[in-house]
Amino acid sequence: MTRFLFVAAASLFATPALASSYSATLGTTSTTPRIMGKDIAWSCDAGRCTGKTETSRPVVLCQDLARRAGTVARFLVDGRPLDSERLGQCNAVAKGARAPLASAN
Repeated sequence: MTRFLFVAAASLFATPALASSYSATLGTTSTTPRIMGKDIAWSCDAGRCTGKTETSRPVVLCQDLARRAGTVARFLVDGRPLDSERLGQCNAVAKGARAPLASAN
């Protein structure tokens, strides 16, 4: 009986993590139908990219996509959009983005 309870308890904790779905609308149309990013494979068509992963780091995934494909206009995690601050962090590293000018203070 003890062995059964141990196996049952272990199976509860050993369940695989559920993959989150991500989608992004790019600022420009991607010419690449598949982008291999960090921890995710993006399928892109007409400026929209989608993918799934068990990794839950939306800003990091968005930044990686922006480095590879350019500015991201909208980024959704399981249907919920990144807020404007996080989307700004994402696009700060976008391919072709300019570094901010240093202040003259």
